[in-house]
Amino acid sequence: MDIVVVGSVALDSVETPERRVKDVLGGSAVYFSWAASYFSRVGIVGVIGDDFPARHIELLKSRSVDLEGLKKSAGRTFHWVGKYGSNPNERETLSVCLNVFEGFRPELPPQYRSADYVFLANIDPDLHLEVLSQLENPKLIAGDTMDFWIETKRTSLMKTFKKIEMMILNDSEVRQITGETNLIKAGRALLSLGPGIVIVKRGENGALLIGEDFLFSIPAYPVENVVDPTGAGDAFAGGVIGSLARAGAMKEENLRSAVVCGTVVASFCVEDFSLDRLRSVSEEDIMSRIEDFRHLTDF
Repeated sequence: MDIVVVGSVALDSVETPERRVKDVLGGSAVYFSWAASYFSRVGIVGVIGDDFPARHIELLKSRSVDLEGLKKSAGRTFHWVGKYGSNPNERETLSVCLNVFEGFRPELPPQYRSADYVFLANIDPDLHLEVLSQLENPKLIAGDTMDFWIETKRTSLMKTFKKIEMMILNDSEVRQITGETNLIKAGRALLSLGPGIVIVKRGENGALLIGEDFLFSIPAYPVENVVDPTGAGDAFAGGVIGSLARAGAMKEENLRSAVVCGTVVASFCVEDFSLDRLRSVSEEDIMSRIEDFRHLTDF
């Protein structure tokens, strides 16, 4: 297995100015794995309930996503309900029902433990530490977090930072962790906590790639019809890690290309609900949009 992602597999109900959808496939591990599968082999570690539709399993298998680490438990699947207004960067969480995810304890199958690339999605930092203890010798461990864990599990989060090479966070999270308002200063302050690379997701304003001796800034790909931003950040991370796994080396040029790949995959994700847009996107479509993006940013 090239890549392993540990995170949530969910059923989402989402309301946007466009329309409402109920119990659609979601979760950080789902969006990440679908995006990463365009570039490399990926396996999911997560948990679902016995209400999880079989068609969603078949859909993930259709992208050759490995589900050996996806366990079924008695009970209901994690369910998130959210609402977006006219600003796609702002969302309101209406309901979170952890259900079987509340008792989730990640256990990596033997073939996952030797994965070269590991992504610790937005889950309890204590679970991140459990995963880290099961890994053999990965080339890259990357992670994500959120405001709730920054507030309530800061000690565990700091331990995680010292053990991983890359953090992929949004702008408000980087500011919350470091206390810096300027994103470049905040990113560099985060480097001092352990990770060698920080990627700051800025929504419709693009992304920043920050290392000890380099800085790369990229705009978002211009999308005319944003339908649902849910999962775009996880799809971005999947594109980044998938691209790096395909490249096989952590050179600056590969990191820059990976951020572009993540940006492009995320641009498809927001064009419909759940995976509805991504499921019709081919590798050729991604490469075509990357070329379009190259022309858009060239001067």
